[in-house]
Amino acid sequence: MSKEHPPHHVPVLLDATLRELAPQKGESYLDLTAGYAGHAGEVLSKTENFKESVLVDRDDYAIQHLQHMADKGVRLMHTDFASAAQQLSEEGVTFDMILIDLGVSSPQLDQGERGFSFSHNGPLDMRMDRRGEKTAADLINTASSQELTDIIHRYGEEPYMQAKRIAEVMVEHRPFKDTAELANCIKQQHRGKIRRIHPATRTFQALRIAVNDELGQVERTLPLLPKLLKPGGRVGVISFHSLEDRLIKQFFKEQTAAGYEAELTVQTKKPIAGDIEDVHNPRSRSAKLRIAVKK
Repeated sequence: MSKEHPPHHVPVLLDATLRELAPQKGESYLDLTAGYAGHAGEVLSKTENFKESVLVDRDDYAIQHLQHMADKGVRLMHTDFASAAQQLSEEGVTFDMILIDLGVSSPQLDQGERGFSFSHNGPLDMRMDRRGEKTAADLINTASSQELTDIIHRYGEEPYMQAKRIAEVMVEHRPFKDTAELANCIKQQHRGKIRRIHPATRTFQALRIAVNDELGQVERTLPLLPKLLKPGGRVGVISFHSLEDRLIKQFFKEQTAAGYEAELTVQTKKPIAGDIEDVHNPRSRSAKLRIAVKK
């Protein structure tokens, strides 16, 4: 395995991704969420086609880490994946392989100052792109109780009344300054036995999705994928929660239903599950990989 990704960052579903994308020497590669090159380093070590490959990430930490790839001729794009997909499609660039890994990277989770996780206390930031104007703190401390209820219910998939209770408690006790303060507040209002998953987990997911417009990004990117692929090109999408996977599943289903007019052939009738493929990587337990091929 390549040593070009940090030792604390284990790429999810790596073996399955390599198996399904089947990179060949000379092929071009687009990684729309390159992160710390966990997948990209392995793919490009097989294709050796750096000059026609593109790595995208909106996290400046990741872009800094990817500079060694730029030194080999890879094009780096410091932007969100929807904007990158739109720009590349307008340029008319096509690729043999595309990967989108929708997960939050291990380094992001482990850096308390990024505010993604309550396991590592830090400011309520949660921006994947630190150039973004709105942080999680801005959202939490200014949104109405109803707005927060809708966010927690829709993006965190909390039952509506539970989402409403959490939102009301948040409004009552704000302003919040750090992740531990918010997580403890949510935990204290929790009713019933606290099980393996922390009561604040879904709320943190919901806030992160809202701050980064994660579902909107997916919705805008999926229709652009056929245009970005060469004939016979493969695309893989790794999702981590049901909201993302539902959008991908629906898009692939529409392609299948289109028959002769379909631009993609879906290779995975059922997604490849991380909890089966990556039994030793706890962060992959909810991951799902779906694959399609350009006709």
